[in-house]
Amino acid sequence: MNRTQIIALIIILLYMGATVLIGLIASKKKEEKKQSNDDFLMAGKSLGPVVLAGTLFAANTGGASTTGIATNVFKYGLSASWYVIAGGIGFILVSFIAPYFRRAQANTVPEIISKRYGKASHIFTAFTSILALFMATGAQIIATASIINVVTGFNFKTAAIVSTIVVIVYTMFGGFKSVTAANLMHVLFITIGMAIAMFIMVNNEAVGGFQALFEKAKNMQDADGNSRDFLSMTKIGATTILGYIAMYFMTFPTGQEIVQTYCSAKDGKSAKIGSVLAGLVSAVYAIVPAIIGLLAYVCIDGYILEGAQKNALAQATITFAPPIVAGIVLAAIVAATMSSASGNMIGTATMFTNDIFTPYINKGIKDDKKEIWISKIAMLVVGVAGLFIALEASNVISVMMGAFALRSAGPFAAFICGIFYKNVTKRAGFLSIIAGTIVAAIWIYILKTPWGLNAMVPGGIVAFIVIFVGFYIERKMGVEAAPEIEFENI
Repeated sequence: MNRTQIIALIIILLYMGATVLIGLIASKKKEEKKQSNDDFLMAGKSLGPVVLAGTLFAANTGGASTTGIATNVFKYGLSASWYVIAGGIGFILVSFIAPYFRRAQANTVPEIISKRYGKASHIFTAFTSILALFMATGAQIIATASIINVVTGFNFKTAAIVSTIVVIVYTMFGGFKSVTAANLMHVLFITIGMAIAMFIMVNNEAVGGFQALFEKAKNMQDADGNSRDFLSMTKIGATTILGYIAMYFMTFPTGQEIVQTYCSAKDGKSAKIGSVLAGLVSAVYAIVPAIIGLLAYVCIDGYILEGAQKNALAQATITFAPPIVAGIVLAAIVAATMSSASGNMIGTATMFTNDIFTPYINKGIKDDKKEIWISKIAMLVVGVAGLFIALEASNVISVMMGAFALRSAGPFAAFICGIFYKNVTKRAGFLSIIAGTIVAAIWIYILKTPWGLNAMVPGGIVAFIVIFVGFYIERKMGVEAAPEIEFENI
């Protein structure tokens, strides 16, 4: 390893150590008083808008939003940033329904679904959501390991194992409170650290500033002599952009790591304000990893000849940033991926204990001590499962898109109708969840995502058609509407 790599590695290791230390401190504080499983997994439902916004941003800003965007600059130019801009728009749109999560007196998406649609919908939604979080965790491990691979030269497998161990340790020890505390540090590194580093890298004498970078990018051509159009913000296509926005608008209300954060707000107002703040930060931040990816493809000799590369962000950083700055940038990426992975682990643990263990295995008996241990075991399982997925897959964004679609295409229609429409029936809700999930799976794995349209669009449309047609027919037949959800006035 050269000097830059060694210094960057030291900073990354110090950062990982600080993250684990936060988990240990949070764990020690909690030992001073009796801790319930809700305290462990929901931070005692005490998050204010700023902490909640940071946690939402950190949970959503992972490997796909950092290394994934930089990789996709090869194909889409700066328009690859729409993947995160759309997430910001999604947070703002979801802010209008965010208070309902906190008022629903529930801790998980399947639990909210079960309040209207019963046991079958509850179990199916729980299992598809858990499967999706396995995949999402794998995507974060891919991103983290690719950084360590570039910095140290360690093979990808070794880097993935180390990354997984660190995330498991700090998440298991501190629970959601430690994750929210660590996320404040993560957000600072991800936003301020990476943004400052981007300006320093662009002004490296080998790059020559933004004007020189954009001029080089403008003149880049493919093998046929056509412009690569790296500076376009529309190259990715309107269909894909609208699909991204629809994806986030549908996946945030049905994604456990996001819903759990909303449910942990101290009140409905905090949930709404926090969601808007997270959306604004996401939209502004989106261009940063895209610019760094552009540096790799435009300014590193011969790099573009290898095609789209998952280590583009890390390679640009090592090449153009001073050693300490490189360490900060790469630690920021590690921060993004680790925070998302830990959120996925917490979300899986919450769903398993709330939606499978307590109601069906423990026969509805609440036992905080036992549930905390079960939660920690679930975190370990999802970490190991994510590691295996990371070792088998490669493209971060494709893995995340599959995860989002499988967990959200079906439940979204049932969730929205469950909150806002009193005439919906149990059977119609269940059938719409099944239909939307099947259509999304076919769209991705059999049809291979035609026209670049996100699978949640056709899956969601089919789910809405099924639920409206279903409950219309059932209501005409005299079937009673599903019991409405009772919301707290907070």
